[in-house]
Amino acid sequence: MGTEAGESGELFPQNRVEHISLARRRRPLSLADYVGQEHILSEGRLLRRAIESDRLFSMILYGPPGCGKTSLGYVVAGATRSELVMLNAVEAGVSDLRTAVARARARLPVRTILFIDEVHRFNKAQQDVLLAPLENDVVAMIGATVENPFFYLNQALLSRVQVFELRPLEESEIRAILERALVDGDRGLGDYSVELADAALDHLVDNSLGDARKALAALELAALSTPPDRNGVIRIGLEAARECLRQRVVRYDRDGDSHFDVASALIKSIRGSQPDAALHWIARMMEGGEDPRFIARRLVISASEDVGLADPGALGIAVAAARAVEMLGMPEARYALAEATIYLATAPKSRNCADAIARASEDIVNGVALEVPDHLRDASYRGAERLRHGEGYDLPASEAEGRAQNYMPEHRCYYRPGDRGYEREVRERLKEWDGALTSAPTEDRT
Repeated sequence: MGTEAGESGELFPQNRVEHISLARRRRPLSLADYVGQEHILSEGRLLRRAIESDRLFSMILYGPPGCGKTSLGYVVAGATRSELVMLNAVEAGVSDLRTAVARARARLPVRTILFIDEVHRFNKAQQDVLLAPLENDVVAMIGATVENPFFYLNQALLSRVQVFELRPLEESEIRAILERALVDGDRGLGDYSVELADAALDHLVDNSLGDARKALAALELAALSTPPDRNGVIRIGLEAARECLRQRVVRYDRDGDSHFDVASALIKSIRGSQPDAALHWIARMMEGGEDPRFIARRLVISASEDVGLADPGALGIAVAAARAVEMLGMPEARYALAEATIYLATAPKSRNCADAIARASEDIVNGVALEVPDHLRDASYRGAERLRHGEGYDLPASEAEGRAQNYMPEHRCYYRPGDRGYEREVRERLKEWDGALTSAPTEDRT
């Protein structure tokens, strides 16, 4: 269902309204009042130029809860002198969209901003309804979502919008938002004579995880639940702040960006030989409720892809950790996962095994499918001898004899060992063995 606002984008009078939450009352009314997102709103940036020049375009605002997506939508609507129509994708259907578009068309030449919250929840049919109105400039859409739009929205819709990623607010920005709310008499707590202890303010800032809505809700709860002293002053101390914002809630979505981003950070930290960083990311995954089997699989992949034969024991450690997950479950398996993480991060690294199979696969894809030489073909079935299969193959009586035979019609070099860890030893062996081949490798292993 939709609600409409006036040209200013305000949904309530500027005077304080008791039943409206502090977070809504403190929504910024202009760019000057907006806090955060400097990477897209600082002087000279595209979005700021568009707002200030009243050249609005359709956009998706994508970011975590409480970072200012909806507030930015109001600011844009107010600054660009447009009619604002609000829809929530959880409640709105195709008929609601068609009605909003029809009213926007009747309102022309006055522009309409169609603000759609939770836009990632629209199905394909709902998204398709928006294509023509956006293409024909009947409406300008501002979609807000906590999910990556490239995972949820179709390409046709994405091609018609600009995507802006909003970030969690910095601690200094959360602090500024709370301090403004304390002194604002019209839309904040200024009329309540609230004194917030420094330790209490620090607690709210530290534990809101960049979520302004969470911080303001905790501040409001503390102010309304703390009785004033004999002088009429509401004094909020650390204990009251702790009661209203008891603990950090780990921001981790097992089905969304956090799942992929934190897993990527874990693997890249291991690859970069940074055990402390790797431990931070794996702890984030475990505390966020990630499936430990997923973590174990990533460690096994890292052991073979990033460590490889520089330390052949790495794969065994990772597989043992995966087995421990199956045997023990959580929370006990966290120790095995941590052990494997530290081992992999501190092991010598080599991607030469991964590169070797990639080179071999590239040959196959490009049509370099070598024929199996007759002396290597299966000679175990009746009639193979008549086809001369296996003829000329010498069962190696010694390792040296085995190395002297040719096992491909032309020797192509895929595996190129480095000089780290165990691979240094392997490289020296292969250097000697390659010299014994009657068909030399087509490329130098180094």
